[in-house]
Amino acid sequence: MAIFLSFLLILLLPSANAGWPPSPGYWPSSKFRPMSFYKGFRNLWGPGHQSVDQNALTIWLDRTSGSGFKSVKPFRSGYFGASIKVQPGYTAGVITAFYLSNNEAHPGFHDEVDIEFLGTTFGKPYTLQTNVYIRGSGDGKIIGREMKFHLWFDPTKDFHHYAILWSPREIIFLVDDVPIRRYPRKSAATFPLRPMWLYGSIWDASSWATEDGKYKADYRYQPFVARYTNFKAGGCSAYAPAWCRPVSASPFLSGGLTMQQRRAMRWVQRYHMVYNYCRDPKRNHALTPECWTK
Repeated sequence: MAIFLSFLLILLLPSANAGWPPSPGYWPSSKFRPMSFYKGFRNLWGPGHQSVDQNALTIWLDRTSGSGFKSVKPFRSGYFGASIKVQPGYTAGVITAFYLSNNEAHPGFHDEVDIEFLGTTFGKPYTLQTNVYIRGSGDGKIIGREMKFHLWFDPTKDFHHYAILWSPREIIFLVDDVPIRRYPRKSAATFPLRPMWLYGSIWDASSWATEDGKYKADYRYQPFVARYTNFKAGGCSAYAPAWCRPVSASPFLSGGLTMQQRRAMRWVQRYHMVYNYCRDPKRNHALTPECWTK
């Protein structure tokens, strides 16, 4: 009887290491309408390496240039998402990015919140890097707050939705509405609070992108192409009234995550996280006090 019950439990309960994360039970992307590229963005650089077709944006990198785009307006909080598809094959050294920044407003002392696809070599998966820079920690002597993941799907096969939810109390990174990382505000010194714009880009970061710069961009495989669609950006712009309510990644108006969302995030971090700066013994954690403060 005990053997039968054990067999029944195996059938009924999905494996904790199944191929897909547990359902988060809530889908914040459904709360925001898609917008056309030209309604929300403008080309920032590399206009000859960018095209728009039926609200889908294609940008590419070759020997001559990459390309980037920027939101028309800055935000002080919000939900920022796009469905992205990256190029298969050899893409070492190439970064495809979707991020928030105020670098142009505060050069040398800026804030930034990143989602970056780190290019790879044949037969190896892309690394999805999330990162947070605060008040110049991304300038000069870099103090990154990286968490990296190998996704539970191939991001070259189809479009998947990647998003950043930024509120005055937390930053949540999501993939297909599954939270993969929550960065809470523990102090003003370790959290970005100044307005930021939304950006996307593709560029050559051969010095560090793939296995710490071991593999470089190889332009025999050019062009390197990234596609974006289903753009979403909603929340409080920098020009919104003071009473504008920050958006939430959960049903709770005050923010945070539900137990079901936390369960999905723990699954991702247990089985697909490949780097956490707080657990890196080579890092000086006096520079990242959020790793040890509650």
